Amino acid sequence: AGSSRRPALSHHLSGSRRTLSEQRSIRELLAGARERLRAAPFRPSTHWAALLLGHVLSLSEAQVLARTEHRPEAGEVDRFEGLLSRRLAGEPVAYLFGEREFYGRPFRVDPRVLIPRPETEHLVEMALELDLPPSPVILDLGTGSGCLAITLALELPGARVVASDRSPGALAVAKDNSRRLGSERVRLVAGDLAQALGLSGFHLVVSNPPYVDPAHAASLSPEVTEYEPPQAIFTRREDRAGRGGTAVVERLLHELAPLPSGTPLLLEIGQGQEQTVRQLAANSPFEPREFRPDYAGIPRIARLRRR
Repeated sequence: AGSSRRPALSHHLSGSRRTLSEQRSIRELLAGARERLRAAPFRPSTHWAALLLGHVLSLSEAQVLARTEHRPEAGEVDRFEGLLSRRLAGEPVAYLFGEREFYGRPFRVDPRVLIPRPETEHLVEMALELDLPPSPVILDLGTGSGCLAITLALELPGARVVASDRSPGALAVAKDNSRRLGSERVRLVAGDLAQALGLSGFHLVVSNPPYVDPAHAASLSPEVTEYEPPQAIFTRREDRAGRGGTAVVERLLHELAPLPSGTPLLLEIGQGQEQTVRQLAANSPFEPREFRPDYAGIPRIARLRRR
């Protein structure tokens, strides 16, 4: 009986040795991935090779680079190859990882929501500088992932935030982020901007509205136009034709007219839109108070005040 088992055991061990010898090391995987990234038409950074592999292996980039002779298991290699293929196709890394950091917190993201950008953090900074009541009531219009609403609720311990979005998918993502990050003072509501909302009780309104004219889509990266939700990026063509990227801003300046006098309104705007927003405000119940530049020096956050 013993001799009858030896060939099978010997065959099994030799098969295992062959499998091990065929497995690629981290060094080999990174070399191949970097070569493919360099050859990609949109020139993604080769830096992502180690980050993607680290994501699969639950290792930091430094840990990946320190273990170059380690041979990941076949399933891990398959997952890495899958992520790499998606990146080579142009899919944003935030969707590959399933999250993006915003104001020091990890927010889950997927193609139902816009990926939070560093420049939007300027809106949070400006909000925190305002002279608000100890327990302000804040409205976030077009909340997306909930990054603004949740961050403000957590940074202002007494704040209550109402966050609206017309996308059921976006509200689902925001709900998940609110639960994970522990912001029970955020109430999510379905709605198109400020329509059907009672506005008399709010002390601050914030919004990162769609501000790209659809006619300018060709100027954006395919990473944006092919993967992120268009309703969060582009103004709808039916929104006040001729206003381009500021059509939603124009809507907001009129829909928010019922706000109490003195209420601040903070808006993220696009490059080159400052003068148009000033002109729109001149014909609205709001007066412009400040335009704060982003890291590139572009006026990015408009602070207005209900007259």
